[in-house]
Amino acid sequence: MQAPLSYAALDPLVVLQALDAVGLHGDGRLLQLNSYENRVFQAYLDDGSAVVVKFYRPARWSDEQIVEEHDFAREIADAGVPVVAPRTLHAAQPGISFSGAAATLAHWTHEGEAWRYAVSDRHGGRAPELEDPAVLQWLGRFLGRLHAVGRQGRFVHRRTLDVATFGWRARERVLRDADPDTLGAWPSVCETALGLAEQTFAATAAPQRRLHGDCHPGNILWRDEGPHVVDLDDAVTGPPVQDLWMLVSGDRDTLARQLDALLAGYRLFMPFDERQLALIEPLRTLRMVHHSAWIAERWSDPAFPAAFPWFGTPAYWQQQTMQLREQIELMTS
Repeated sequence: MQAPLSYAALDPLVVLQALDAVGLHGDGRLLQLNSYENRVFQAYLDDGSAVVVKFYRPARWSDEQIVEEHDFAREIADAGVPVVAPRTLHAAQPGISFSGAAATLAHWTHEGEAWRYAVSDRHGGRAPELEDPAVLQWLGRFLGRLHAVGRQGRFVHRRTLDVATFGWRARERVLRDADPDTLGAWPSVCETALGLAEQTFAATAAPQRRLHGDCHPGNILWRDEGPHVVDLDDAVTGPPVQDLWMLVSGDRDTLARQLDALLAGYRLFMPFDERQLALIEPLRTLRMVHHSAWIAERWSDPAFPAAFPWFGTPAYWQQQTMQLREQIELMTS
């Protein structure tokens, strides 16, 4: 398992000092935002504005991977697509350095702790009303524009969303980190499900694009002027349908209607081969397996046992096994 983290040392004073180090002076008001992976705070500044500062989990991403995420966000924003991109930062104190041509990733050592963090403007919003076809069409246009930027370049350092990375390697991490006495039939059922997912990926000629990668409704904020996206922390290279399928749900008829509305907007900016739709259930399967591996790897972080107290129990793995069996049925029907 991953070694214990130093997040306990990230108290409000340290957050404010980190902002001071890049010339941003907080007025003392901080709000910790929901994030298991990183530590994210909303901070109010002396000038009355507010920013969001994200402290990256040690050892999860390399500097190159983080900078690639930042550059992608800024590229999208520069194209006029409403994405919250990190600010360019400036040293206000000795002992701070930056990664990336745009100096968006700060490196700061304080009392023996090495922190990597980024700062962006605060953008509020509400959840999109996904049951409204007009909202889905608007989201489709938004994602079409985002993918139009994504196809203009490629990631060199970030992950590729495929069965090897998000499936088989995730399964290996579960088998390494979880208690084998609790897993039951999960390893064999998971193997069957991933084999089917692999067959579908091989049979589907989906283009590979730079994507948001984790485009669930919680990462899309809605304002009167439309959607904007936050948190490209999981940006990947993968099939475009990855950024669409988490925005639709329900039985097959409902799913089809929602996809029609979403794709009506998407196709105004990007072509979409409907053969990609065959990847929805394989992608859902990968997300399930990867999620279990993610929790298992992070179990030494005190936030995870508190947030997922049921994880690792026989009942948890029985539920996961049942869900994977349902995915097998869906992928073979």
